[in-house]
Amino acid sequence: MATGYFTHSACRRHDMGVGHPECPERLSAIDDHLLAQGLDALLVHGEPPEATVDQLDRAHDRGHVLGLIDRLQQLQATGEQRYMDPDTLAMPGTLQAALRAAGAAVAATDAVIQGKLDNAFCAVRPPGHHATRHEAMGFCFFNNVAVGVRHALDVHRLERVAVVDFDVHHGNGTEDILCDDERVLMVSFFQHPLFPYTGTHPLGSNMVNVPLMPRSDGALARAAVTDKWLPALEAFRPEMIFISAGFDAHRDDELGGLRLLEADYEWITRQVVAVADRWSKGRIVSCLEGGYNLQALARSVAAHLRVLTGAAG
Repeated sequence: MATGYFTHSACRRHDMGVGHPECPERLSAIDDHLLAQGLDALLVHGEPPEATVDQLDRAHDRGHVLGLIDRLQQLQATGEQRYMDPDTLAMPGTLQAALRAAGAAVAATDAVIQGKLDNAFCAVRPPGHHATRHEAMGFCFFNNVAVGVRHALDVHRLERVAVVDFDVHHGNGTEDILCDDERVLMVSFFQHPLFPYTGTHPLGSNMVNVPLMPRSDGALARAAVTDKWLPALEAFRPEMIFISAGFDAHRDDELGGLRLLEADYEWITRQVVAVADRWSKGRIVSCLEGGYNLQALARSVAAHLRVLTGAAG
């Protein structure tokens, strides 16, 4: 099983400052742990290009894309910083990081659909699932997964694509972008109440949202997958699956209040892989979202990748 690993040094140059949880060290922690565990040797490494405006505006309003790029280019030229919201800071390194992160989703999609890879993981930042059609927010600038999904649908002409989101926060941006697209099914669980305080009332019939109360553990998350996700995925029969892989539902992560463990991420990934094997020719593209306790993040990504690479048996 060939698993791609897409990342870029530019993703480390977006730095929102000392103490900010969405930090460059997240990627270093993942890389170091994969090397220590011997998993790095099982991965096919790829360096993503920058996403183009045409690729971005399949998911976002074109005026928003051009305006955001212009603002980020100004910061690149002046060396200044600018808050997009109270938690999301842009600086000179942000534009290249955001373009490479979205570009990774596109490159991984191409490689998987073309049969060069069985599946792929994009170790990128900034994350993307809070970025809406018209707005950057919640640490996110462009919606990496939504850009990949629309690339699969509009460029490769797939007819049915599923999105799986297990971040502790609701993927409001992905839902905003994809809720009106009958070619897409999105399934997710998330803590509620918690930022962005959405998701309890799905925006479309193609959304399967499962809110979980604070302190919900892996057993409750697995029940959500078994009872809600899997029947919907089986009925939809996706030709490809994208994963918004947020690992901040881990019990050691202070940005959320769920209590998942590495074994839960491994189990969830197994369920998704099984669906992909039945209906999608095994085609999966997974993109990093949250996960802010560095040790828990690294261990959880490794558990995820053990399944994607087939190393978990």
